Amino acid sequence: MDLNELLEIAEKERQRAASVRIRCCTAAGCASSGAEEIKDRLEQSIKDAGLDNTVEVCSVGCMKFCGRGPLVEIDIPGVLYQQVSGDQVEAIVDALKQNKAAESGATPLDREHPFFTLQQPIVLENSGKINPERIEEYIAVGGYQNLYHVIHDMSPDEVVDEVTRSGLRGRGGGGYPTGLKWATVAKMPEGQKYVICNADEGDPGAFMDRSVLESDPHRIIEGMAIAAYAIGANHGYIYVRAEYPLAIKRLETAIKQAKRLGLMGSQIFDSPFDFKIDIRVGAGAFVCGEETALMQSIEGGRGNPRPRPPYPAQSGLWHSPTLINNVETFANIPAIVREGADWFASIGTEKSKGTKVFALTGKIRNTGLIEVPMGIALREIVEKMGGGVPRGEVKAVQTGGPSGGCIPAHLFDTPVEYDSLIQLGTMMGSGGMIVMDTETSMVDVAQFYMEFCRGESCGKCIPCRAGTVQMYQMLTKILRGEATLIDLEQLERVCGMVKATSLCGLGQTAPNPVLSTLRYFREEYLELLKDSPKAQGVASR
Repeated sequence: MDLNELLEIAEKERQRAASVRIRCCTAAGCASSGAEEIKDRLEQSIKDAGLDNTVEVCSVGCMKFCGRGPLVEIDIPGVLYQQVSGDQVEAIVDALKQNKAAESGATPLDREHPFFTLQQPIVLENSGKINPERIEEYIAVGGYQNLYHVIHDMSPDEVVDEVTRSGLRGRGGGGYPTGLKWATVAKMPEGQKYVICNADEGDPGAFMDRSVLESDPHRIIEGMAIAAYAIGANHGYIYVRAEYPLAIKRLETAIKQAKRLGLMGSQIFDSPFDFKIDIRVGAGAFVCGEETALMQSIEGGRGNPRPRPPYPAQSGLWHSPTLINNVETFANIPAIVREGADWFASIGTEKSKGTKVFALTGKIRNTGLIEVPMGIALREIVEKMGGGVPRGEVKAVQTGGPSGGCIPAHLFDTPVEYDSLIQLGTMMGSGGMIVMDTETSMVDVAQFYMEFCRGESCGKCIPCRAGTVQMYQMLTKILRGEATLIDLEQLERVCGMVKATSLCGLGQTAPNPVLSTLRYFREEYLELLKDSPKAQGVASR
């Protein structure tokens, strides 16, 4: 495979595409609402109507407005239908035949709604537009040209420098500078090195990485290959949880296709660069999202974290230098190579560059996947894009999953960026964003996340193993009205102990939901203590 052959595939694909495309979202969200059946019925109806020479029905990835699925889009004249049912299929085809797609009877979505207009797709630029199971469609939108460019026109050091200057920070939660991580691995002595894509997305309510894998798997492969070239690796792993069968299936298909075209394997693009990717399916343990536990699992051991140092960049998978980034981080790489570091760095804020993908969920009108520039105010996301809550008022937003915290409504003008969220006692995390209304008990929320952490603790270190159990029991005691002020003080002490002494990130951040709800909603805890006879007894002594 050379560049001319790649461009030839792209041109053939553009010529093959029908003049009108009906795109059906078949990502997991819409698929669970019957999208596959709707796609099949559309194909049959198009054939019956004699339109199959000019109209193509195709399967695409996530169209973002997940709460309104199944979603179907006709690119000409540009109509996006929501909550399409099988009964509406014939009417849609009839209207298309009469060039009156807007009069089909199906309900269109307003593309001028802030849910769409405030988005700035980089990671999701192909999502909902191309068929993720056809490599030709990815190539037709420029796919794998960036890999060719870095192999033939850039040295590994220049690639690392480009990523460093872009200001990209890891999208998995910690926000570590991606270029610095790449440079550390690249500087290690020559020998076996690995690239790992962390697709073990386990936060409750989060589905960003799953959607990217289901919608644009070749983008991840290309991003990993560019990273491998930059650091001198020849072998990569994608660690993905078993609960994502569609993502696994599409990744497997994409890897086979890339191998078939010589875009993976030996002498890629007729160069000395070799690179292959294997998939490892995780059993769903949350702790395996922690990078040392993930490597332990890939090696065939129990997914327990390892003490650091040494860091994975120095001694990782099978004691070899290893680069670990998550799905969204790798998905940014092709665009950075294509558009340049300066372009990427011009988006976002001084310390948080680019965009961030969030799964907007909870008690909110508009549920789905959004990609917004760093620095956007939380209020714009919740009120304009999300449309607020159906009843009452918004009370708080939870970010960062079990490791994050809750932000109260009066702080919604805070810009969404790594450092500002940490100052509020929460974190960016991988991108879960759960909205809560005034009917939500914040003590209930804290207990929910502590129950999750208690169940997901690997048990290796005592602070996490025993501390999460104790914190859960104390929260339960408070909710039952059996706790005293002494119990509340004890809860805060245990939070501090677990945070300071746990071995890995899961334990160190497990108290965050409790601490943030105590920081902003302490009155709800005190209200529960106030009604407790034991608490009244303590107060009177």
